[in-house]
Amino acid sequence: MQPIFVLVHSPSVGPSTWDPAAEHLKAAGYQVRVPSLLDIGAGAPPFWPRIANTVRDDLRQVAADSPVTLVAHSNAGLFLSAIRAGIDQPVTSSIFVDAALPARIGPTPVASPELLEFLGPMAVNGRLPRWTDWWDEADVAPMFSDPTVRQTVVDEQPTLPLSYYEQHIPVPDGWDDHPCSYLLFGPPYDDCATEARARGWRVAHLPGAHLHQIIDPAGTARHLVELGATT
Repeated sequence: MQPIFVLVHSPSVGPSTWDPAAEHLKAAGYQVRVPSLLDIGAGAPPFWPRIANTVRDDLRQVAADSPVTLVAHSNAGLFLSAIRAGIDQPVTSSIFVDAALPARIGPTPVASPELLEFLGPMAVNGRLPRWTDWWDEADVAPMFSDPTVRQTVVDEQPTLPLSYYEQHIPVPDGWDDHPCSYLLFGPPYDDCATEARARGWRVAHLPGAHLHQIIDPAGTARHLVELGATT
């Protein structure tokens, strides 16, 4: 049975960052789910159970015996172990796309002390600006090639609480008991790709900026299919 691709977007942005690649996968004959995590910043911490539960709830529309390939972009990678532990469907493969990795031994911090020091002064009443507002235009512009797509991605971004980045995520034992792989776009995630290789995972490189899946969705989809193949 062909696995269903479950494309998990970074909670710092929104599901539209996966939509173009999802369309290419569907055109190639694959079933795809793109759960929306846009509401996980509501309420009080911890936030990680809401992420795992949101993906689990989305997959209630899928038979419990249907195999899935989990795909996580950016800091969604930190939650992939919790997602894998919380769903009923068998996971045939997990793919990290320009993503942070769960610690080998948990719990995993969402943000480093350096990032928290950077973010702290931005918070107003405990809530941060949208992710693209953290950076200069010179950093943001290369991530987009189409102004309409950029507007869609920017407009749907949540304003997450600072406490989201202060949380630690448990890492269930044995979560990686299936093939895992890594798709690198570029710096600063090359260190994560190196760590993935050290864990014995397959690593592929599709050069681009951090949101390269919206610039080259066809290439991204092709790599996902190749990395997701378990035979």
